Amino acid sequence: MTEAYDPIHRAALLIRDARSMVLISGAGLSVDAGVKDFRSPSGWWRSIDPRTVATVEALESDYDLFHEFYAARITQLKTVRPHRGHGILAEWEKRGMLACIGTQNVDGLHQAAGSRNVHELHGTIRAFRCHACGAPHAEETFLQKRKCQCGGRLRPNVVLFGEMLPQEAWDAAIAAIRAADAVLVIGTSLQVAPVNQLPFLTRAGRIFINAEETGHEDQFDVFIKGRALDSLAAIQERLELL
Repeated sequence: MTEAYDPIHRAALLIRDARSMVLISGAGLSVDAGVKDFRSPSGWWRSIDPRTVATVEALESDYDLFHEFYAARITQLKTVRPHRGHGILAEWEKRGMLACIGTQNVDGLHQAAGSRNVHELHGTIRAFRCHACGAPHAEETFLQKRKCQCGGRLRPNVVLFGEMLPQEAWDAAIAAIRAADAVLVIGTSLQVAPVNQLPFLTRAGRIFINAEETGHEDQFDVFIKGRALDSLAAIQERLELL
């Protein structure tokens, strides 16, 4: 494949020439670190439909099931560490190549790898609060299924199905996208609203990296079909040659 048609080369050129690049990341980026996603053959939907448990209704009417689901996710994350792709993205931010990250992931792996300007669009599973009064609580308190002093039930600070996104993170992501001259989208099916709208709020060059085709490929300047980790490593190697 000639360089003109090589998506890795074309992505590297767009990234090299960008002055304000924004990343939108999804579950596919975390899967390469060992995090279970929702939709893949080994994902959560194969054992339970998150739309039945990751909801306010489940929290309020079937807390045992709600707690079991999130306790399993939290426990699984204890063995997970950022992979090289997360490190590459953190290095790009450090070098001024990446302005910020808007992530659908709640696992905190971007921050663990060293990224600082991260907008958590779906909240975080690393922090907890009372659903009734909003008081903060420790992870261990949640895992022990203890209640708040007010009697309320505890929950992770994630966005449940049907809830609004955190306004501050959402506004920051929109502002960054509109100011961007390159948008990198990694590991998302682009099926979950409203985050799936973000890449298309700009006329900037768009790069899409995903393990599978989603039907949105023709809306991007460059599409790389492959794992996030492998693709980011290949782009970084090409950047070092440019």
